[in-house]
Amino acid sequence: MRIISLLLAFFAASPAVAQVAAHSGVIDRHGFELSDVALFGFAVIGVWLARRALRARFRRDTQARTRKD
Repeated sequence: MRIISLLLAFFAASPAVAQVAAHSGVIDRHGFELSDVALFGFAVIGVWLARRALRARFRRDTQARTRKD
C-alpha cells in the first residue's frame, strides 16, 4: 500500500501532469527578486554559522592540547 501511494505521489508531481504553459521566449529582467535576496541571506547565515562552529572547534582543540602539555 505504501508503494502505491508513493507511486501516485510521484506521478502527481511529475512535470507531465503539470498544466503549465510553455515558455514564451521573452526574458523579463527586472533586477533582484525577493527569492534572490532570501537565498543570499540564507547563504550568508550558513557561512557565518559554519565559520563560527569551526572557530569554536579549533579553539577547543588548542585548549585541550595546551592542557595536556
